[in-house]
Amino acid sequence: MKISICHPALAGHFPGNPVIPGVVILDEVLRAVSEFLGRPVRTTGLPNVKFFAPLAPGEEFEIAFESKDGGRASFAVRSSARTFAAGVVTYEVLHAD
Repeated sequence: MKISICHPALAGHFPGNPVIPGVVILDEVLRAVSEFLGRPVRTTGLPNVKFFAPLAPGEEFEIAFESKDGGRASFAVRSSARTFAAGVVTYEVLHAD
């Protein structure tokens, strides 16, 4: 996946040297966790997140997850060359009423 240079969060972040804001990267992580788990979830937190390298607009990346116990999953945002961010997301599984 990649985030377009036209993303609205990039205006002013940073002129002449655009980078994807961390909040945009985390938004992609939160969207992807339900797909990874194969069921709808409500995110309850991001208790541990580290950013290691800037992600440029249009740069290819993937989000890898590993399930943990107790409604947690670790994640890594990376390309073949480097890791941009990693951390833990907590969630609750949504049940149909």
